[in-house]
Amino acid sequence: MKTKVRNIKFIAIHCTGTPVNQSIESIKEYWKKTLGWAAPGYHWIIKSGGERVQLIPEEMISNGVKGYNHEIINVAYIGGLVTKDHYADTRTYNQKLSMIILLRELKGRYPQAIIKGHYQFPDVHKACPCFDALSEYNDL
Repeated sequence: MKTKVRNIKFIAIHCTGTPVNQSIESIKEYWKKTLGWAAPGYHWIIKSGGERVQLIPEEMISNGVKGYNHEIINVAYIGGLVTKDHYADTRTYNQKLSMIILLRELKGRYPQAIIKGHYQFPDVHKACPCFDALSEYNDL
């Protein structure tokens, strides 16, 4: 059976909204048990040390930005939560470097895709990813 090719218009950048040391397994468990999602929230996730982990093939739809997931590749760094109800850009140097490398690879596959942060989509009322991804990655 042939996989349908998706028309990727955006690469959405996220933070997990967790401490930087949160495990990927606990994040996946939250999606499944608390939110009831069958698919992960992101295609790619970057650990604090910079290790990239693919959670779902790019041909499949993840749950990153409601209403846009059919045309998005979702990428997140683990972090964003500093203390209860206080969010900030907690990216480590290794996460920043790994993110740039991954985004260059993704732009090679999806050259027309616009890179922007979760909060930069219409009707999103959260700080995620806690920095201006549209400006930061504008030259990729």
